[in-house]
Amino acid sequence: MTIITLADLHGELGPLACSGGELAAAEVVLLAGDLTHFGDAAAAAQVLEQVRQHNAHVLAVPGNCDFPQVGAYLEAEGASLEGRHVVLGGVAFLGVGGSLPCPGRTPGEITEQDFAARLEQAARDLPPGLPLVLLCHQPPLGTTLDRTFGGRHVGSRAVREFIEQRQPLLCLCGHIHEAAGVDRLGATLLANPGPARRGGYAWAQLDGAARLEVRQAG
Repeated sequence: MTIITLADLHGELGPLACSGGELAAAEVVLLAGDLTHFGDAAAAAQVLEQVRQHNAHVLAVPGNCDFPQVGAYLEAEGASLEGRHVVLGGVAFLGVGGSLPCPGRTPGEITEQDFAARLEQAARDLPPGLPLVLLCHQPPLGTTLDRTFGGRHVGSRAVREFIEQRQPLLCLCGHIHEAAGVDRLGATLLANPGPARRGGYAWAQLDGAARLEVRQAG
């Protein structure tokens, strides 16, 4: 199974054309939040519809810069992984959107308790034995993917604890634009592809051993 992940588009659709071939070839495309830049359902629809021109199999979580209507729209479209899981091709995809409080107020901020509760909800009634892929906007705490320009780690402790307990194959995230890269927590490969509006995306292959790379379109 090939998975492409885009994060932090912030409503800019130009980069999608650059990676259209790989989007079309993937079994599933994941959108790791901030589809819009303080946008509503109409803004999210523009993004989702353009991604679906390349690939009909899209799953997403909202980010902190998406208003609540974005999450409702994704749910209505059958594309949401917020607090739930979807099984595709023998792989369970589960997710949580939003971020911890930011220096500037944004609409999609939640607490560590919210993260823990939504992840527990997402994992409820998971079929046993399936490989897991976690999609979240907020990176886990204490990795190279949550480090700001100033060197602070600003990820979620609840997301990290979930990964340590469940050991999904992959965790795909975004949010910290300057922290693009690949890391590992135990058996879990992690990636923050950086902002898709700047051409960043993550490519993953689940075929025996998981492979994960951050790439640049164009």
